[in-house]
This record gives sequence, structure tokens and C-alpha cells, in this order.
Amino acid sequence: MPRAVAAIDQGTTSTRCLLLDPDGKVLSFARREHRQICPRPGWVEHDALEIWANTQEAIAEALEKSGLAAADIAAAGVTNQRETVVVWERETGKPVHPAIVWQDTRTAELCGRLSVEAGQDRLRARTGLPIATYFSGPKLQWLLDRLEGARARAEKGELLCGTIDSWLIWNLTGGVHVTDPTNASRTLLMNLGTLDWDDDLLGLMEIPRAMLPEIRSSSEIYGFARGLLAGVPVAGDLGDQQAALFGQTCFDAGETKNTYGTGCFMLSNTGTTPVQSRHGLLTTVGYRLGGDRPVYALEGSVAVSGALVQWLRDNLGMIRHADEVEALANTVGDNGGVYIVPAFSGLFAPYWRSDARGVVAGLTRYAHKGHFARAALEATAYQTREILDAMNEETGHGLAALKVDGGMVANATLMQFQADILDVPVIRPAMTETTALGAAYAAGLAVGFWRDLGELRRLWKQDRTWNPAMDRETRQTLFAGWKKAVQRSFHWVDGEGS
Repeated sequence: MPRAVAAIDQGTTSTRCLLLDPDGKVLSFARREHRQICPRPGWVEHDALEIWANTQEAIAEALEKSGLAAADIAAAGVTNQRETVVVWERETGKPVHPAIVWQDTRTAELCGRLSVEAGQDRLRARTGLPIATYFSGPKLQWLLDRLEGARARAEKGELLCGTIDSWLIWNLTGGVHVTDPTNASRTLLMNLGTLDWDDDLLGLMEIPRAMLPEIRSSSEIYGFARGLLAGVPVAGDLGDQQAALFGQTCFDAGETKNTYGTGCFMLSNTGTTPVQSRHGLLTTVGYRLGGDRPVYALEGSVAVSGALVQWLRDNLGMIRHADEVEALANTVGDNGGVYIVPAFSGLFAPYWRSDARGVVAGLTRYAHKGHFARAALEATAYQTREILDAMNEETGHGLAALKVDGGMVANATLMQFQADILDVPVIRPAMTETTALGAAYAAGLAVGFWRDLGELRRLWKQDRTWNPAMDRETRQTLFAGWKKAVQRSFHWVDGEGS
């Protein structure tokens, strides 16, 4: 009898494989980092073959640590960094270009051209998204425009494309080419109403339908794995932030989570009707289970949160390990007037400014690396506050509490400041690997490993709550300083306005 579900969590900086038991507890875990390739300013690429090799290594290590074999695995689910695009040859499986990562801004000029006719929100009614470098469609158009003969080969079916979930499922199953609505809704190519590729949008970006994956639900059997997981049904597929929403069991309209990873992403379940945003948020698919109606969400996306800590480590050498940032931040009692706006690739929600670039504001001779560390943590909390303010404007009511997950929630200093600057309790679950958990839940539901959403909800356990302890005047003063710093980041890149 199967004893576990496998979750493959392919993120921006690493690939993890987790094996989870029927109680949602981790039996084993393996992780592999991959390179961040930045050939030009604003360009970010990944080696898709490196990611696939790392995935195989992580699966092998997780199986070895657990003592389980493929026969013990009920199903495998995949969750992935969204919007990152891979194009590969159907015959050989070889990528024709490095994967273009969601953070990449090379399509700024192209997005500007797409926006000329009716503005940045030209496609919102169909897609729920603004036209921005963030999304997959313009990245794919850029590749087809620049790789000689690529568009003709794609029209013949010789080239395939997809986000990282499609790439992994294709390799896991030996050729099943699928995606799910959560990932497809991040491309600017899928119609939110039909949950299918939109011919008008494909024509606008000159993308052949033949190269695109089939859009299936987030929870069903797509095919059966080969290799290390031979015979295991591959049965779950969710973009990472939607997987975290699902893993946090936010199954009812109004339930909201925030994930702190490389970027920071707040999603709020809006039920089975998409809500068009008026305040810079994204309308996206939250999940779709089998033949059920899709569940939609509003999302606020922050491009840089944990990546700012990595920047302190790798670019400035202020810390040796990411987990040292909290101790360094606690060497000072406040930010010393220092604000860091990490607009390394522009600003996402609620601004959508590709012309913005990172700034450090408020520097004096008094400031030192302790203040930089605190400012780096606070930047994530301020950006989250901006998104929550937009959510409140959108829905007309505030949150009672915020469920949080992701690597940065281990940082108690950040979590306390987050509660303070939001003025709402922040709740961390016992199982913080909610992205992997969501992928596992989706796969497990498809094969009967878990019965229904009610059973999954009963598995969710609270670990710790941080309650706000900051007075109103201090909160307002700090946030006003942040808003001033954000304004300083605008108009840095000529010709790339909002």
C-alpha cells in the first residue's frame, strides 16, 4: 500500500523533493541549488538541463533518506517558479535557449509596444494581468523573434514550450506536454473565462498554438513517471504561489496567505468568480480540481524579498549565510533612517513600474551594516503592507489575520515587524513548506490518498502567532518614510514608464 506522496518544488534558486506521509508530515527532504545566470543588466536566465539534473538528484536523495521505493509512492505533484519560460526540441528534449526567468526585464521594449494601443491594462479583461515583463508570453515572443527559424519550427510542432512545470512533467513522463490553469494564467495568453489559449492573444504575440502545452486541471493524472519514480502517477501541478494557497488550506473566499521566498506573494481566494482589480493587483486562477469549477484569486506580487538578503550576502559580503541577517539586524534597535527599495528589475504590485531601479535612501554617517540588514528585512514587510492596503481597497474589508509561509518566516524579527507594520496578527503554520504541501495535496487528491478538502483542512496546524505591538504614530512615520523612498526609485530607466 502506498505510504507517501512526492512533491517536486522547483523554485527560483533551488529544486527540492519532499516525501510526505498521510498526515502531511515530511518523511524526507532533499535540495539542490542551481546557478543564476545574468548575462546583461536586467537579464536573468536558468539552465533548464541543470534544473532537470538537480530534480533527478533530489528525487534520488529523498528516496534514499526515507528508505522508500517508487512502489511506496502514491503520486507525484509538481510546483514551480511561475512565468519562467523554456523552449525545447520535441525530438531531442534539448532546450534551444536558456530559460528566461520571471525576474528578467529584456522584454521591456516589447511590452511597451504591446501597451501603445490601449495602455498597460489592454489585456486585463481577458487575462487578469497588466502587460509587464513579468509574464511569459512576451518572453516567448522575444525568443521566437530572435532565434532564427524558431517560429517556423514551432508551427511545424518541432519546438515545444512551457513554464517549468511543463518542462519537468515532460521529462518525468517521457513526453506528456501539459500545464495547469494556475501556470497558464500567468502567460498573458490564456483566457480567464475559457481556461484555454486565446487565439487573439496568440496572434498578437505571434505564438504558434502547436508549441503550447495542453491546459489540464491542477489535480488529475497526466501520465506515469519513468526512471527513479517509474510507474508513479504524476497527478498534481500548481504554480508555486497557488500551491502555497492550497497548502495553507485557503479553500474559502476571503482566506489569504503570504509567501516569503525569493519574491513575496500574497494571494486571496475570491471564489469561483474572477475579480478584476482596480488597484494594481493580479486576477489569477487559484486552483482547479479535476472537473470542478476553477477557484480564482487576487494576487499582489513583490519581485524581491529573500533575494535582497542574498544580495547582501553575495554582492556586498555583509553576511556569509542568509540566516545571519537576523542577528545582524538585531545589533541595532531600528533602521537608523535607512530604507532599501529593491527594485532590481522594476517594481511589481501595486506600481508595475519597469522604469524603477533599486535605491538606498536616508544614508548618514551614522548608518552601518546593521542598519542595512534591518532595512533589508523591513523592505519585505513594507512591500507586503502596500499589497495588503490594495487588497483592502479591492475587497472593502480588512484581514483578521495573515497566514504566512516560505523560508523567511523562520525570521522572528521580520515576522514581528510584519505584524507591527500591518497592525494584524501574523500566523505561521507548523508545516512551513506549504508550496510543496500544496503540490502533494493536489496529487494525493487525484489518486485518493486524501479524500477531500475537509480532510486536508484538518491537517493544518498553527505553530506561532505574532501580534502587533507598535504604536500607531511610529507605524505611520515608518511607512511614510518607505513611501518617500519608493518615489525616489521611479524614472531611473529612460523610456520605461508605467
